Amino acid sequence: MGLAVQLPAEKRIFSSVLLFSWAVYLWEAFLAHRQRRVYRTTTHVPWELGQIMDSETFEKSRLYQLDKSTFSFWSGLYSELEGTMILICGGIPFLWNLSGQISGRAGFGPEYEIVQSLVFLLLATLFSALTGLPWSLYNTFVIEEKHGFNQQTLGFFFKDAIKKFIVTQCILLPVTSLLLYIIKIGGDYFFIYAWLFTLVVSLVLVTIYADYIAPLFDKFIPLPEGELKQQIEVMAKSIDFPLTKVYVVEGSKRSSHSNAYFYGFFKNKRIVLFDTLLEDYSALNKEPAEGEEGENEETKSKTKNKKQGCKNEEVLAVLGHELGHWKLGHTIKNIIISQMNSFLCFFLFAVLIGRKELFAAFGFYETQPTLIGLMIIFQFIFSPYNEILSFCLTVLSRRFEFQADAFAKELGKAKDLYSALIKLNKDNLGFPVSDWIFSMWHYSHPPLLERLQALKDAKQE
Repeated sequence: MGLAVQLPAEKRIFSSVLLFSWAVYLWEAFLAHRQRRVYRTTTHVPWELGQIMDSETFEKSRLYQLDKSTFSFWSGLYSELEGTMILICGGIPFLWNLSGQISGRAGFGPEYEIVQSLVFLLLATLFSALTGLPWSLYNTFVIEEKHGFNQQTLGFFFKDAIKKFIVTQCILLPVTSLLLYIIKIGGDYFFIYAWLFTLVVSLVLVTIYADYIAPLFDKFIPLPEGELKQQIEVMAKSIDFPLTKVYVVEGSKRSSHSNAYFYGFFKNKRIVLFDTLLEDYSALNKEPAEGEEGENEETKSKTKNKKQGCKNEEVLAVLGHELGHWKLGHTIKNIIISQMNSFLCFFLFAVLIGRKELFAAFGFYETQPTLIGLMIIFQFIFSPYNEILSFCLTVLSRRFEFQADAFAKELGKAKDLYSALIKLNKDNLGFPVSDWIFSMWHYSHPPLLERLQALKDAKQE
């Protein structure tokens, strides 16, 4: 106790950050160990799952999740060791000084802090992308490939990764430079202006993402006229959802996992369906036509691992669930919670940014760059708060999922949602048995059995 008191403030801060980081890692490792034990020991279909899951699918999902869990353990350990070594060896001040040297050679001296900050950000994200690349390659071309999900070639993967990096920098660097400028000229109330700026940016990005950013990576086509489109429009109209367009995205180009979502503000809502969700549209359910095989070298449809997809009625049930989130105000509630949290964080940042010991703890004794302050406070100092908030949001998300299921039930979709959840679980090789602590801490969606039980009574009526 006496030693802790004698340590300088910056040493206590640095030690506390490292200790908490490892405490979180060990907690996560403990939870993952409990879940891996479930994967290893639950080798037969439990009796309550006998009617909804065959033994072959159960074993496939068990092995898939076991491989993913093992991969997560090693990648998580590497990430923790890398982060620790960067902090102990002074990686952050080293990269900041290197950024200063690079910007200085370009004619921008120390007074151009924002320029140096952008160089630092570019180098940091490049370092992160390069060190994460082997893990991403292994996950895609070993684990996902082994279990029949990967649809990418190596060339497509690298082209996609480079494109993502460039697009990210085109958004990240201008936004960061404007944020830093606002913080510097904002005076005593800069945190209000910074928060308003990030609010506007987030709303703009949500608005333009599906129309201008996502199409850079995937092909979006309007859902063809037909029975499914008519039924979607009728359902949307019945709950006053202001639907303007329905798209199908070629998710099968990179993975056979399936999804659906909606986006847009006010009276301009769009629905996006992954082709892997649609039984009638998925390329994975179709044999290549004569002469087509080998024409497209970017993707490789593995027809030997066909995925079911969902029938039209089941797709409507899934959409009924998604639209339930809108009708019940879950989207707005999440935005409000996110912005309240953002405002609180900027306010606390304004309180803490003047504390020189925070910078000294991470090797910045002479200067206090704004970007470094953002990184230290948001990433390290707020980490205990972020962990608690994340858990609370996970609990809230599970509650919202039950409510959205209940909304779909009220639309008369209980039976179809019941069968759709089973199909999607099978198609995505979800393992339906979980350790209760792992599930409570990590699952933003309720376990399959709990969702099916909630739908069962209505299904039987």
